[in-house]
Amino acid sequence: MRAKTSGRPVPDTIVGLVRDHHERPDRLGLVLDLGCGQGTTSLALADGLRPRRVVGLDAAPALLEQARRRARQPHGLPVTFHQGDFHRLPVSAGSCDVVVAAFCLYHSPRPQSVVAEIGRALAPDGLAVLVTKSLDSYREIDQLVAAAGLDPRAEQHESLYVSAHSGNLADLASVSLDVLAVEHEEHSFTFDGHDHVAEYLATNPKYDLAPGLYGNADALATTLHELLPDRPLTTTSLVTFVLAQSRGGWK
Repeated sequence: MRAKTSGRPVPDTIVGLVRDHHERPDRLGLVLDLGCGQGTTSLALADGLRPRRVVGLDAAPALLEQARRRARQPHGLPVTFHQGDFHRLPVSAGSCDVVVAAFCLYHSPRPQSVVAEIGRALAPDGLAVLVTKSLDSYREIDQLVAAAGLDPRAEQHESLYVSAHSGNLADLASVSLDVLAVEHEEHSFTFDGHDHVAEYLATNPKYDLAPGLYGNADALATTLHELLPDRPLTTTSLVTFVLAQSRGGWK
């Protein structure tokens, strides 16, 4: 996020889309945030929409602990965080006024089943907001990793977003939901240099790196400095928002 130079903040965009597309955005009950991570979007939904309750769901205990710590700060917002599987949502049918799935569907080999669960969870007038990235996101980083020899096949690896990406997200949604709108927005990022890029690479599972480099930003930065001239790196990602409702819901 420190590297972003263009593109609206995604949590704020989601709040705006709910306000624009939900029939009663000022009288929301349960809002469910799938793949909530550290809780950034969950807190934005609670603050921007003031629903009765926001529930963040994620599979990673460490991320959920960070989210809970953030929620304990003096926000005074009705947000709780729970560990769970988005293939089996822990909510009753028709109970959610809004379900958000931002940057998480591509973690599933069966995103269609997650979307079907979203459809089950949505109230008849409920709204789903699905967000993903394009297949070729951050290709300039792939090129850097290959040029440095950190992973000579970096540009040939399958995209991390192959199961749910900008090109197929609306089709995935349409199997179980009625798609209302699709928006695309290009986001740009400029990394200051090798040290900054290394912080991102250390978190990225895409590349086949040498032992000792995985998760080690300092070692990655040292290697990059040894192999390539240090300069800023600009990269892009197309972010796609799909707005959908439960099948047969309001128009």
